[in-house]
Amino acid sequence: MHLSDLGDRICILGPSNSGKSTLADAIARKRGLTPVHLDQLFHVPNTDWVERPYEDFAALHDQAILGERWVMDGNYSKVMPQRLARATGFILLEVSTAVSLMRYFRRCLFERDRRGALEGGRDSIKWGMIRHIAITTPKNRLRYETLFQEIMLPKIRLGSASEISRIYDRWELDR
Repeated sequence: MHLSDLGDRICILGPSNSGKSTLADAIARKRGLTPVHLDQLFHVPNTDWVERPYEDFAALHDQAILGERWVMDGNYSKVMPQRLARATGFILLEVSTAVSLMRYFRRCLFERDRRGALEGGRDSIKWGMIRHIAITTPKNRLRYETLFQEIMLPKIRLGSASEISRIYDRWELDR
């Protein structure tokens, strides 16, 4: 599949720390799309990942999907139906729980200017996030795989970190 086959409104889903934001930014730069990182809409800037009231997040999300050219990363199931209704392409990332945990620790300990970071915030190791990656995310994998099978959009599933790396090369994306 060519990157252009995914159209001008691309949704990227996958486990936490699977590379969604990095891929979204790379695609946005290559295609001239607006990158939308749902974590940044869901959390209050200049905080330690404090959540916005749900109604505020939903309003920001619904405003963002009205755009004509975007690549949006993040799961947020409650607002997924309207996002997918506007999408022209779908990417599902899969990495193992071990890879997600390793990337989470690396992000918190070593990365200062990562893609999709919260403005004015700093990543720090949190037990809630470790629990989310280790317990909640594996339960969601089947749901996202089912969604991938049922969705009637141009789509691609990248089933490992090495497949994600290969797509960067095939689509000539800069990290």
